[in-house]
Amino acid sequence: MTNESETLMEFPCAFALKVMVEATPGINEEMLKLIAKHVEEELDTSNISERPSSKGKYTALTITFTAKSKQQLDDIYMDLSKHDKVRMAL
Repeated sequence: MTNESETLMEFPCAFALKVMVEATPGINEEMLKLIAKHVEEELDTSNISERPSSKGKYTALTITFTAKSKQQLDDIYMDLSKHDKVRMAL
């Protein structure tokens, strides 16, 4: 298990999660559903911004939510790493 003192972040805090995904129909909604499992607040398309890559193969998503703990963020990153359309998460 992680120790909250292992991070310099103070919780709760606004957190902008950046995810590079393959550009596919419905990917924004998939990412919102994945993250929504871990957060208490309502997530919708107003919580997400996107920028396509120059050739349109990938989309950079920024999803903003209130992070409650390091463990919560670790769990989100773990789920993202398992998704077959996610190429990178920061």
